[in-house]
Order: sequence, then structure tokens, then C-alpha cells
Amino acid sequence: MSAFTSAKLEPILALQPDLAIGFSDIQADIARELIQRGVEVWISNHRSVDGILGYVRRLGAMVGAAHRAEAYADALAARVERVRQAAAQLPRRPRVYFEEWDEPQISCIRWVSELVGIAGGDDIFPERAVASLARDRILATPDEVIPRAPDIVIGSWCGKKFRPEKVAARAGWDQVPAVRDRELHEIKSPLILQPGPAALTDGLDALHAIVARWAARH
Repeated sequence: MSAFTSAKLEPILALQPDLAIGFSDIQADIARELIQRGVEVWISNHRSVDGILGYVRRLGAMVGAAHRAEAYADALAARVERVRQAAAQLPRRPRVYFEEWDEPQISCIRWVSELVGIAGGDDIFPERAVASLARDRILATPDEVIPRAPDIVIGSWCGKKFRPEKVAARAGWDQVPAVRDRELHEIKSPLILQPGPAALTDGLDALHAIVARWAARH
């Protein structure tokens, strides 16, 4: 009925929704069409771990479940803190390159960069992570990664299967520690690239597991 950038308006309207919920400026066109047809719409635009927690609280308040949402957000925050504390015990922090897309190469958005840090790693492009739009996180050339020498590469190609052999074959990437040591991993996009509870649970767990395994070997 609805994809991320398109929606079948008539089936949605047939359901007579009390509220339509969307995310980010990318869904502005869908939101506008629904508003023009009389549907109440809420579009969130958060980009950080704190933003995800705030989103849970606001959504709960909107649907009459403020206390449950507050408790859930607190539980999520406590879970994140437990992972942070576990990561602090690791002997070393790996340099991590997280790739959202391969053609062109796009580095990770802010909440993913923050989760990498919480999981025990260091994002090699932290200065790019603050850019909310994907086009502002496009690498001019694959060579940009090489001097930053990531110990781990994680691909999450927005629904497309990650191909580590394709990454390893990039010109000059044989110098990259992650390629040399075969530390090329995938985290499925629904677990990490949607700024909701899954990113703080399954996504963070996957990140921490990758980082912890690397730390145990180094």
C-alpha cells in the first residue's frame, strides 16, 4: 500500500485512517497528498539515538499510550546504556566504515554513527554523519576510505544484498585492514536504517557482536 517514497492513495483513504505517520522530508509528497485529501498526518524527522527515544515518547502520547511509551523508551535507553557499558570493557576500538549504498558510496547517517560508537567502534566518517540528506554523505571516490584504514566494513545497502567480494575488489582496497582481514559484514537494512526501536535493539546488538568478535581477535 505504501513504500518509502510512494503510496497508493485510494487504498489508504478507503481505510479511513485517523492518523497517517511518516518519516522525513523524503515522504513530503505523500504527506501533502494525504493532507489535501483530509487525512491528519504526522511526519517525524529525527536523526539521532535521542531522537528515536523522543519519537517513541511522542508517538505514544499521540495515541493515548503516554505512560506505556515512556516506560518503553526508558527501557530502550537502559538497554542502549548496557551495551555502551559492555563495549567500554573491550580492549580496543575498531575503526568502522558503514556503507548505506554502493553506487554511489554513501556513508552512514547520524543515528547509525552514534550506534557504532555505542557498540564499541569509531565511525571513520563522523563529520559526514551529521548530514541528514544522503546526497551530502556521498563519497567523491572510493579512495576516500583507504587512508582512513577501517578495521571493519559493514554494508547495509537499503534492501539490496551486500556483496563483500565486490567491496574487496575495489581498486586499492587491498590495503584496507578490513579487506585484508576479511572483516566485511552485512546488517540488514530493516534492522539499522529505520530510525525506530529496531535500530536500538536488533541493529545495535548486531553492531556490538561484530565489534566484540573483532576485539576478541585483536
